[in-house]
Amino acid sequence: MTAMYIGIMSGTSMDGIDLVAASFDPLVLHATLTVPFPEELRDELMALSSPGDNEIERMGQADVAYARLVGQAVLQLLEENNLDCSQIIAIGSHGQTIRHRPHLGFSLQIGDPNLIAEISKIPVVSDFRRRDLAAGGQGAPLVPAFHQALFGHASIHRIILNLGGIANISVLPAGNPAQVYGYDTGPANVLMDGWCKRHTGQNYDQDGAWAANGNSIPALMEIMQRHDYFGKKPPKSTGREDFNMDWLDNQLDDWRNQGDYDPNDDHPENIQATLLKLTVRPIKKAIARCGLPGGELYVCGGGAYNKTLMEQLRWKLGKHDWIVESTEALGLSPTWVEATAFAWLAKQRIEQQPGNLPVVTGASGLRILGTLTGSV
Repeated sequence: MTAMYIGIMSGTSMDGIDLVAASFDPLVLHATLTVPFPEELRDELMALSSPGDNEIERMGQADVAYARLVGQAVLQLLEENNLDCSQIIAIGSHGQTIRHRPHLGFSLQIGDPNLIAEISKIPVVSDFRRRDLAAGGQGAPLVPAFHQALFGHASIHRIILNLGGIANISVLPAGNPAQVYGYDTGPANVLMDGWCKRHTGQNYDQDGAWAANGNSIPALMEIMQRHDYFGKKPPKSTGREDFNMDWLDNQLDDWRNQGDYDPNDDHPENIQATLLKLTVRPIKKAIARCGLPGGELYVCGGGAYNKTLMEQLRWKLGKHDWIVESTEALGLSPTWVEATAFAWLAKQRIEQQPGNLPVVTGASGLRILGTLTGSV
């Protein structure tokens, strides 16, 4: 019987929960599923990402609601693909991040693994980040180790760019796994999606078409780039705590109160175009700093489907000998990369193998990540 792991991921964009059933060596995806969030739960998870009233009570309820949704999604994945729980060694459940504060020593993901295990009858590996944090790391990003295992190449320099709510890179120097590193470059869909929802009612900018109709605003761009995150040196990681709609509104206020503010620039599509540029520019700078002479850059996450964003990346990076494609070209759809990573991290935990890269997170050494709930 093929040994399978289920990986579950819902990221900063909060656009749904992705599930995969995968086996490794070689990688095979046996089943995939995306489950949308009920609007009420999505709204509550977003609200919990910022300080508010009655947080503990609300967090407890969301913890249960999210876990029930995940547990039922696992059953749906198994049923629709004629799989049995006995075929699954473990579930790797990232949980939903509602607060990431590595400078304070904590990162909080909710989604009770006990309830997921009870519903699914499958052991659950969860709480992947805190062991790395305890070792002095950021607890993020965790996917570069998986990217190296799956996508590393002996003779071609590669970079894996994940464009979820936050953008992060994994730099994979050719034939040199010891030199792999990565970090969060800054916001991606978290701001573009929020602005699109506010002004169009759509959850995201389909193909980046709305941004393509706008012109970026240099004065606004200059103000937004003053965020101290952009000046930090890696290891570093970020989230909705740093980049959110309240932050964006403050930047817009600062821009509109400037002496050279031009109201003719102040159109929603121009601001969307500026947010797209705010995503691209830190990525370009991060890749320039890596010192590699060029190679292959593969994009995963929802941003891989944003045609305007991909065109901008090709234009900016093609000048520096980087070929830009989605991870589809490597045989894994951009939609499923992160969920597959947490299936792999569950496998690492079950096999008592490390899941972090200290050069990426800043931890004091390799660590076995995740807490096991239920018996294997």
